[in-house]
Amino acid sequence: MNLIVGHDQTGRRRTMTSAIPRVCAAAVGFVPIAASAHVAVGGSDRFVHGFSHPLGGIDHVLAMVAVGLFAARLGGRALWLLPSTFVCMMALAGIAGMHGVRLPFAEIAIGLSVVVFGVAVALQLEPRTLVATSVVGFFAVFHGHAHGAEMPASISAISYGVGFVCATALLHATGVGLGIAIGKTGQGWSRRVLQFSGAAMAIAGVTILIPA
Repeated sequence: MNLIVGHDQTGRRRTMTSAIPRVCAAAVGFVPIAASAHVAVGGSDRFVHGFSHPLGGIDHVLAMVAVGLFAARLGGRALWLLPSTFVCMMALAGIAGMHGVRLPFAEIAIGLSVVVFGVAVALQLEPRTLVATSVVGFFAVFHGHAHGAEMPASISAISYGVGFVCATALLHATGVGLGIAIGKTGQGWSRRVLQFSGAAMAIAGVTILIPA
């Protein structure tokens, strides 16, 4: 079976080239709401600070790339729906975090997301799109809250938020691209690569959970 064909195959192959602009546009629209809480003027350094936040944590990187791999595995609508759901829910939770809303067990949930997504990739699970989207959206809340809660109070919420939204979209696109590329290596080879990659992610998630 081709890697990008899932339960809800529509006969059209969607690429992240068309999905990413839609992802950023949908999610970035939520970020300016938080701007009133911060008086500092945004700038490139603020954007870079936000952009580097997801990239600076191995838990965020693994989870977001795994979402891309999972989306590529399911194919069809899931190819763009899973990443866009993650980004939108993350943006909303980021706004809440910027405003000081507390979220219990966030670190545990972030580590657990790496395990769950890793297992989904390793076992090449193919749940219904609604189920997969719900799970992805649930864990995105914890990742987004962490980004928002850890934003320095002196910088622009808009620039920082746009930064971590774009970095997240980039990581999703990386995962989708890898998933599609792996799928073209042949069914047997791609299955082994995904099993190894997912298992490695899940093990990493367990190590992240230990100190949490």
